[in-house]
Amino acid sequence: MRIRHIADGDWDAVVALEAGAYTDDGLSEGRAALRSRADASPATCFVLDHGDRTAGYLLALPYPMFAFPDLDRAEETVMRSRNLHLHDLVVAEEFRGRGLAGALLRRLTSTAASTGYGTISLIAVLGSDTFWTANGYRAHREVAPPASYGADAVYMSRPVPDARTGSTNPAHAPSRRAPLKDEVG
Repeated sequence: MRIRHIADGDWDAVVALEAGAYTDDGLSEGRAALRSRADASPATCFVLDHGDRTAGYLLALPYPMFAFPDLDRAEETVMRSRNLHLHDLVVAEEFRGRGLAGALLRRLTSTAASTGYGTISLIAVLGSDTFWTANGYRAHREVAPPASYGADAVYMSRPVPDARTGSTNPAHAPSRRAPLKDEVG
């Protein structure tokens, strides 16, 4: 298994994995939207290779806390934010249960720590909030994701551990506040 940044030749596999994970539940976004999210932050988007096959992927991009991408639209501007929004993490069904989602998540977390992000947010869909809670994410039930994310969607976040010490900085703990001036497009 190898984790690396997404390359142009990966998109057919990424789109197929995303469609397989979300189409039946009406959450599939399509190639243009997915690619726009990776184009917004190539350094925080990864694929997981197993031999010559793409076994998973992760897309994350800067987004203000308590805000999130519109599933019906591609990203049009690159946001500036100290929050990194983990938009999507998918592992192929036959590779699940092997800790590979955790490996992708650790890669993202170490990248976020080394590049100065203070928090990572996400919207848990399809009952995945238990996985995210087990990985240190806290639900923000006061934030209501749009219906396009599904009826059970939960906005969640966690502070990014300090790259030097591994501990979280309390100053990075998310709070319900207006975004800072440099956190919007």
